[in-house]
Amino acid sequence: MKTFLISRTDAIGDVVLTLPVAGRLKQLYPTCRVVLIGRTYTHAVASACPWVDDFLNFDEFQQLTPTQQVAALQTQQADVILHVFPNQLLAWSARRAGIPVRIGTRNRWYHWLTCNRLVSLSRKNSPLHEAQLNLQLLRPLTTTPEVLPLPTVATLTQLAPTVPLRPALRELLATRAARQLNLILHPRSRGSAREWGLGHFGTLARLLHQAGHRVFITGTAAEGEELRDWLREHEQFITADLTGKLDLPEFIAFIGAADGLVAGSTGPLHLAAALGRQALGLYPPIRPMHPGRWAPLGPRASLLVFNRPNCGECRTQPAACSCIKALEPAQVVARMQEWMPLPSAGF
Repeated sequence: MKTFLISRTDAIGDVVLTLPVAGRLKQLYPTCRVVLIGRTYTHAVASACPWVDDFLNFDEFQQLTPTQQVAALQTQQADVILHVFPNQLLAWSARRAGIPVRIGTRNRWYHWLTCNRLVSLSRKNSPLHEAQLNLQLLRPLTTTPEVLPLPTVATLTQLAPTVPLRPALRELLATRAARQLNLILHPRSRGSAREWGLGHFGTLARLLHQAGHRVFITGTAAEGEELRDWLREHEQFITADLTGKLDLPEFIAFIGAADGLVAGSTGPLHLAAALGRQALGLYPPIRPMHPGRWAPLGPRASLLVFNRPNCGECRTQPAACSCIKALEPAQVVARMQEWMPLPSAGF
């Protein structure tokens, strides 16, 4: 039995694309225990992953004294810590806790002082997907440090809902007609991705409604306030506004019970892909946010990207990114025409 700590203390989508690390560890060490170190808001993602056995809350960890932080890590009795997302506090604490194997990248100066296994890894210019890059941290643990093909990595990106949907939502989804799709549109990204624009999402909602499908809008409570006028303008095309109405465990359950989701490169897109739902991502071609690096991974994941070789003007004016706005709502609908109603994930 070995215990591995995986440190990924950033956003939901980043955590989802780190799940293959946990899955690969289970393949290499079938009886091992995997603990994810993450933020409070990503706890539900860890709980939904079959490869993750426990969760260490970094937000709570930060509130401890240095002595208590070391004790908290020692309590885990870890053999290995993988600093997938570099964090100086965790790096020093892990060294002081005496974790035998401490793996980090060479391009963080403090890893040279705190880690005893260093991996040469540059994300900025790499042709690899984010999930493949994360897996490179396992190189010191394997005798064959090959790059896993992306289809293989996708099989290690799995989630399953952990809570039931409340009856009202379950009944709402169940009332669809034959061949009618329950579709989630997630217009905002909280700054994590280039946005397609409310105009396009409004047109998409109308086209989907006219095609006989049911449209659900999701987002945080703050995003719901921002979208209030837009939601009122398009309410005739929207089955339900769910912004601010679902915590993350129930949001995961709702995605798992719907047929598909359309969004930019956001956490909800990666959740939908990992849940095995139809997940259509809308991307710009600009590095490093292009789909080669951040495409959703899952058996029904797909994407659209405007094929422009030079997207320099969008780099200087991100809010006016013309590349992603060049994707037409009709293109999105055409891609979605092949979707069929899916059995819900566990409901």
